[in-house]
Amino acid sequence: MTPANLADTVLSAARAVFETRGLDVALLPAATTVERPRNPEHGDYASNLAMQMAKKAGVAPRELATALAEELGRRDEIAAVEIAGPGFLNIRLENAALGAFAGLVLSAGAEYGRNTALAGEKVNLEFVSANPTGPIHLGHTRWAAVGDSLRRVLSAAGAEVTSEYYINDAGAQVDRFARSLFAAANGEPTPEDGYVGDYITEIAKEITDADPGLVGQPAAQALPIFLARGYELMLKEIRESLERFGVHFDVWFSEQTLHNGGAVEHAIDELRKQGHIFEDGGAIWLRTTDFTDDKDRVLIRSNGEKTYFAADAAYYINKRERGFDRCIYLLGADHHGYIGRLKAIAACAGDDPAKNIEILIGQMVNLVRGGQPVRLSKRAGNIITLDELVEAVGPDAARYSLARSSTDSMLTLDIEEITKHSNDNPVHYVQYAHARICSLLKNAEDKKVARGEDYDPALLSHERERNLLKTLGDFPGVVATAAELREPHRIAVYLEERVATDYHRFYDACQVLPKGDEPASEFAGPRLWLMEATRTVLANGLDLLGVSAPERM
Repeated sequence: MTPANLADTVLSAARAVFETRGLDVALLPAATTVERPRNPEHGDYASNLAMQMAKKAGVAPRELATALAEELGRRDEIAAVEIAGPGFLNIRLENAALGAFAGLVLSAGAEYGRNTALAGEKVNLEFVSANPTGPIHLGHTRWAAVGDSLRRVLSAAGAEVTSEYYINDAGAQVDRFARSLFAAANGEPTPEDGYVGDYITEIAKEITDADPGLVGQPAAQALPIFLARGYELMLKEIRESLERFGVHFDVWFSEQTLHNGGAVEHAIDELRKQGHIFEDGGAIWLRTTDFTDDKDRVLIRSNGEKTYFAADAAYYINKRERGFDRCIYLLGADHHGYIGRLKAIAACAGDDPAKNIEILIGQMVNLVRGGQPVRLSKRAGNIITLDELVEAVGPDAARYSLARSSTDSMLTLDIEEITKHSNDNPVHYVQYAHARICSLLKNAEDKKVARGEDYDPALLSHERERNLLKTLGDFPGVVATAAELREPHRIAVYLEERVATDYHRFYDACQVLPKGDEPASEFAGPRLWLMEATRTVLANGLDLLGVSAPERM
């Protein structure tokens, strides 16, 4: 029996009680939940439904709880129900009902944990979106790991998710990039506001190797070529770096297309229809102060130049017109000021800023080795790149370490710590639990101890077995909560502190395979089912983080 099944059973019992007592069944909620008590001695699960409904039904909470407990006690799956406090129901399941859960996990396989909490919601998830003027750096790498994990978690919760990379290819930064390449190709000093690092020299050489005639050409003729070719090569490198990191984007959206395709003008027309456009001093403004922004924003300057804010407005409206119900932006800490203005855009467009747009802000990352800061990259100048991090620690350690902490706080990664092959290293601890199960399942095969096509679930009665089963049962709820709160790190915390920990405790307390020439006990088959169910949850959880589940370590 899963927690969801038990919740349905509690609600069914409540309906029976209401009907028997002549109470209005329509007062009952469409759904309810059960929770794990903090103290296992209080039972397997707890329900506060009696307390929720007592006042509405005109019955004392404890009286209603008593009636519910009696009704639940008639169900075969329920071993005992106790009433605590003013009307909490503490429920203990029969061993067979709880033990059968291992089979349910195996039946669902890779689909276990997926749910419909966000079914029907069409989400645009934009993250990374680094300028195409240099390699992906460490800050972007955190968003790559978190953003892709969030994409996976939202999808697992039933949402239709499109991952999108916004290419900031309009504005002064791409011009500085082109001038930096031109200077490197011609052996000139880097412009004062230009980009530095060996990657500039490398790209400039690749461009001039393909077209040697560019060297020595006047800037007016050569710069557009350096711009176009450099942009293409840099974007190709960014794509390849992200793909090697296991991050794939469904859409690569060019900012320049908003300016070239009339999207900005279209957005202004749409915002004007909503009554929030005004003109002052020859410029076109959006009155965002109507919606808590700290000041009104210029869309078109008096000289006819479009602002970055105009592109932001056009981009949001473009997303909504592509049919997305919710637009989620993952931005760095230096973009905190964007929250108010982006939400104001949504409000000015006639949308609900609490529903149609979300802005998640992530803090910076520091990289150390043995507690000492890692030296800056020579290739990328004053930054550490995604590729360098992956080369130093591997993609699994990098992704897991970046995604396992809340983005609300700054993160310091110690290269020595996250590459240790010990249980002190969280990613190793979780992956080792998976590999350990795979190894034991292989040993069972070698010993010809079969899991079998079926098992007696009542035999999974040890408290360590029951705890592990209940932990596995929590997985869909953990996924749903991680999706709802946009916090994929909850998956990592669950895998570390609960699944892997409860598995190791179970394994230490419950013998699975026979020793030497001893025959297999009657518990071997059920425990192999439980181990395979645990392996499934570990693999599914790691996949949501974009991390592999190795069979050997």
